[in-house]
Amino acid sequence: MVNGQWYPPEWPDRIRAWADGTLRAAPPRRAATVMLLRDAPDGPRVHLLRRRASMAFAGGAYAYPGGGVDPRDDDRDLRWAGPSRAWWAARLGTDEATAQAIVCAAVRETYEESGVLLAGPAPDAVVSDTTGEDWEADRAALVARETSFARFLDRRGLVLRSDLLGAWARWITPEFEPRRYDTWFFVAVLPAGQRARNASTEADRTVWTPPAAAAARYDRGELTMMPPTIATLRQLAGFGTAAEALAAAPGRDLTPVLARARLEGERVVLTWPGHEEFTKAVPVSGAVPDGAPEPGAGGAR
Repeated sequence: MVNGQWYPPEWPDRIRAWADGTLRAAPPRRAATVMLLRDAPDGPRVHLLRRRASMAFAGGAYAYPGGGVDPRDDDRDLRWAGPSRAWWAARLGTDEATAQAIVCAAVRETYEESGVLLAGPAPDAVVSDTTGEDWEADRAALVARETSFARFLDRRGLVLRSDLLGAWARWITPEFEPRRYDTWFFVAVLPAGQRARNASTEADRTVWTPPAAAAARYDRGELTMMPPTIATLRQLAGFGTAAEALAAAPGRDLTPVLARARLEGERVVLTWPGHEEFTKAVPVSGAVPDGAPEPGAGGAR
């Protein structure tokens, strides 16, 4: 394995089926993920979690906290602060309800998977401590979908701080995948007084690491990641502070990144526009593609 890119072993067959028109694309589900940053003496560090090896999809791969949009994330009664829903709709290229749902999912999933809450009692305040049995009970209720995020905020007297998020990138799962996501990547700074922890049942460990160091370990094959994770890590590596990265978010291009598959003679070529490092050539015979790990390395769906 030349690097740590996770490669599903069923991809060659699915890519060939997609290329010859016998496979129909499944509709992608909206999702959000957050690159949580904090400062250290040697520069910003990013919070990563490692998916359990037993997970059917991308087992053992490192990723950011995140997940799918809940149907209740677009509840208009959600207590909101920061840029308006209309502003977010323009930024994300969606309608207002969808924009709210995506931003809400980003904040909710970050709280569910790391215990970090981007919300406060007022538009200019943020919660400083989310530890304790009462907070854990609320988090567990959200994970179990026993309550909505809007109802959680209302009961706590909190407002979602959309100004603490910066939209960074958008990646859509390849059309030949059976389970697809249209995922918005956000950047945020760890609020003062809060601490991240491994609160996800899907992860077996979490780390705070310099983005460049994580990327270097990926290049050496020591950390397994999917293309969106390593691509965004490389983009974060050049910032001197967490605040600088957040300030750069409004200028980021949110054009969706979607993998393309095409037939070239006896090979199917897989590319991610703008991200040439992920190009794979899949032999029609079903052999392992150029530069990919052996089937089964890193888990299979």
